[in-house]
Amino acid sequence: MQSDLAIDLGTSNTRIFVENKGLEVDEPSVIAVNTEEETIISVGKEAYQMLGRTSDKKLAAYPITGGVISDFAMVEAMLKTFLKRVTKSSIGMPKAVVCVPKGITEVEKGALVNVISSSGIRKVCIIEEPVAAAIGAGIDISSPHGSLIVNIGAGTTQIAVISLGGISVSKSVKNAGNSMDEDIIKYIKKTYNMLIGKRTAEQAKIKAGSVISGTVPGTYAIKGKCLVKGMPIKVDIDAEELIEPLKKTADMIISQIQDILVETPPELLADIYTDGLTLTGGTANLKGIDKLIHEQTGLKVNTVSEPEKCVIKGCGEAIKYIDSKPSKKGGINPIIEKY
Repeated sequence: MQSDLAIDLGTSNTRIFVENKGLEVDEPSVIAVNTEEETIISVGKEAYQMLGRTSDKKLAAYPITGGVISDFAMVEAMLKTFLKRVTKSSIGMPKAVVCVPKGITEVEKGALVNVISSSGIRKVCIIEEPVAAAIGAGIDISSPHGSLIVNIGAGTTQIAVISLGGISVSKSVKNAGNSMDEDIIKYIKKTYNMLIGKRTAEQAKIKAGSVISGTVPGTYAIKGKCLVKGMPIKVDIDAEELIEPLKKTADMIISQIQDILVETPPELLADIYTDGLTLTGGTANLKGIDKLIHEQTGLKVNTVSEPEKCVIKGCGEAIKYIDSKPSKKGGINPIIEKY
């Protein structure tokens, strides 16, 4: 008998949790294909190494943008490859809980479910990303207590106030990790007349990036293409320089958090004032982001270990709800059955 699954098809990473086993797949959401023969070369980590290095006959790309599928055939092929690693056979196809960003349309949601179903899943249930992140962070979502979740991923930032198993108010914005990478690329181009790729910008953000002065000392070497001579070039930048491009997106996210607080009902706002907010998502690892949010909102910022895995952990916890229904007394079931 196949174990049930939890799937997080993220813009940056795809994660698959297997019931009674744990996290079995955690790889970049990248696929490399041969465009002439229309065959898959590799997926995940191997395909990620090919980004920006392919020939005219090969393509390596992220087929998910902003939490939404941009190339259905590529996502289906990528997911099928990952699923082969965690399913025993084609007999007895598994059921799965799949997280979706809050705010996507019913058409986008249906398209995601169809892709997952065609990849070999016989029953698909969905859970909203902020709810999964809250469960994964250890928050009791069934409580009438208000909890503010800020999940900063690669493609989107999900901000939500959760109470009684549901979302009271929320925002989903495109300002997130990927927009920080783009701002680094623009800054390096403007300041040093040098062109760098997304992978280089992402690595600079991870290794030397911060949004608070004095957090990361020293210099960081960046290699790219000189826009004046067209030749390879390396520059050593002060890590403090990355604050300017990174803070641009961080300030936009904080502005959205402030907007949510204005919209939050008074009783729930009182809970948030007491408990603070919980920060999850891969970009929560950016140095100084928690301090900056605290400085600009006045709220305590609760950080968790491995914030990038909160969504898939919560998704995995929700597997137990796949076949259960809320009790007549109003039990909480955080997932929504689709097919």
